[in-house]
Amino acid sequence: MSEPTPSVSHGEDFGPWLQRQLRRAEMSQVELAARLGKTRAAVSAWINGRAEPRDDAKRRIAEILGTDLASVVTRTVDVPLERPLRWHHRRAHLDGGREYGNAAAFAFDADLSVLAREATQNSLDERHDAGSPVRVHYTLHELDGTHLDAFLSALQWDHLLPHYEAASQGNQKVSRSLRSALDDLARERRLRLLRIDDYNAAGLTGPEYGDGRFAAVVRRQLDSHKVAAGRAGGSYGLGKATLWAASRFGLVLMNTTLSTPHEGRTAGRVIGRLDLPWHEADGTAYAGPAWFGEPDTDPEHQGVSRSWWADDDTLDRLYLRRSADEPGTSFLIVGAYDASGAAETLQEMHEELVRSLADGFWAAMIGGRSAGPLLDARVTTLRNHKVYIPEEQVDPHAHRPAVSRALQAYLDGDTVEELTASEQVVRAEVPLVVTPLKDRGRAGDKGCEHSAVLLLTPADGQESQPNRVICMRGNRMTVTEQRPRDLPLGAPSFQAVLLAGYATGRDGEDVALAEAFLRASEPPEHDRWDRTEELTTTYQRGALTRLREFRSAIDETVRSLLGNREVTRSGGPAVLRELLKLDIGTGASARRVQSFPTVRAITARTDDRGAWHVTVHLKLPDAEDPWVLAPVAKFDVRSGGRPSVDWEVLVGTESCRAENDTIVIEPGVRTAVFSGVTDPSSHPVRGGYARLTVDVPKARGGGAA
Repeated sequence: MSEPTPSVSHGEDFGPWLQRQLRRAEMSQVELAARLGKTRAAVSAWINGRAEPRDDAKRRIAEILGTDLASVVTRTVDVPLERPLRWHHRRAHLDGGREYGNAAAFAFDADLSVLAREATQNSLDERHDAGSPVRVHYTLHELDGTHLDAFLSALQWDHLLPHYEAASQGNQKVSRSLRSALDDLARERRLRLLRIDDYNAAGLTGPEYGDGRFAAVVRRQLDSHKVAAGRAGGSYGLGKATLWAASRFGLVLMNTTLSTPHEGRTAGRVIGRLDLPWHEADGTAYAGPAWFGEPDTDPEHQGVSRSWWADDDTLDRLYLRRSADEPGTSFLIVGAYDASGAAETLQEMHEELVRSLADGFWAAMIGGRSAGPLLDARVTTLRNHKVYIPEEQVDPHAHRPAVSRALQAYLDGDTVEELTASEQVVRAEVPLVVTPLKDRGRAGDKGCEHSAVLLLTPADGQESQPNRVICMRGNRMTVTEQRPRDLPLGAPSFQAVLLAGYATGRDGEDVALAEAFLRASEPPEHDRWDRTEELTTTYQRGALTRLREFRSAIDETVRSLLGNREVTRSGGPAVLRELLKLDIGTGASARRVQSFPTVRAITARTDDRGAWHVTVHLKLPDAEDPWVLAPVAKFDVRSGGRPSVDWEVLVGTESCRAENDTIVIEPGVRTAVFSGVTDPSSHPVRGGYARLTVDVPKARGGGAA
């Protein structure tokens, strides 16, 4: 009875698969034809895709290549030939050019917060299933003893060490850093790994050397290759360099599960990349970069180390085993550290990663009735395979409660038009005019108007930096935070979120135009909207003005939501400046006083009891008589008169004194500061629910006692 033909489940096309197997077996087409009893033209037709062999010929091919018929039929695996893993170091340039490090790595600070921001942004940009969040897991792992020795052996450290020693001899920054890393490893015999796993991401798809995600990350610099329908957070192709910058040894290993098959497979595509400066080892000059993989058998890339399909044992030895079959990539940073020095211990590094993920991506982790979360982020720390700090899921509501509440309300459709309670979220539209591109639109065309969304809510008492607007677009990564200018005196503390472009959750031409416009205005760090070369060369004149108008519109909208009052920078809020105009009368007194006090600055806040704390800085003209002022605190309510409240404390803070509920300032004093605390028992409503005004008229009776 003949062997049954396996059920067909095609992987790679037959021709490319057979050609690669022949190269791996170092067998020519002529030799295969002779062993099959076929003509060379027949084998050539198979390889070029003009024909495919019959089942009996496939069975014979399997025997010749030393594999089974199923492998030839399905073509989802290579023939079981041992191709030893090795490091391939790029030779030095023939023209004598030298690079003493990867310039892209110096575009960012090499600290964990920047790494978390850039790596997670890249994962978000590559979300595969738009209906599910990207899952990102950061795993710190410290190795020593036999665990360290086994890992270094799998990494072929003995081969790498001469290159490291040579590269560390220079006087450049990278060389000095390498020397320090080698000395610490030799002395401490300890190594820290940081693995960044993402799931529900596209993975490093594409060919080994041609255009695609794989080559953009592994082979190239400044190749963004984002396929995110214009929603990508990154646009420079620089962010991936932070992976290598976070390694003391410039070494990163990768294991990717592909969303689109390559060579008939999806799981376990592995390669390593090393970035060193130019160096000479054993009499040969090397450019710096090196790759860890199988020697390529393609004549055009003979000897280059290419990616390989790793088995589970190899993945375990290289600490690259993934926990799920979902597409995505695992990046293993060898010798992970925080170059800023802010996080040195495992505990500090763990906490820094959690904080950085919360600060940069809290909004991406929020889901509601209208849209689910975009991201799930976790951090775990191990020592020699044992849990050192348990897995911690980053909770945006715990780290950024007020703004998380604001975005949650927006996604749930629970915003209001006016704040009347501390848990409410008010929503408003902020116009952004997008300047036309240089090759589009007519001269004088102002552009397209996009309505960004501003969400404002009262700040929680424990927040250290209230009165901020967090701005974002695209996948809801924080781009910048700004404090609105000229806030009204006595306005309650707040937190606000500005959603622009696709972060609004809307689609449309204006959304796409705003997204592209703001992305063009961001530098490589993606931390502000400002002048960039792309903005000025791509958009018509006036683009920077439109950005400034947008920032002003944000401030104006915040003030209106808080109950805006006229504010003048030079003289302080107009309400106080007018109240400080004293009735100077006529006659001798008028001749002595030629002007009146003005307000230089005012600060105000409420405490846990609801009491208002107010500090007023005064500028005074020269005078022969003392100034006697009688500050009066009033609540600015929505209807009726403004009820006065009592002072619990009134003190002269600088160059003045408090006497019988008045502030006395001696002749000749040019600046003074007084402070007051209101009595909560005299408040008609809770302090945080009303604005406070402070009248500072001249005291009745004239002079000081």
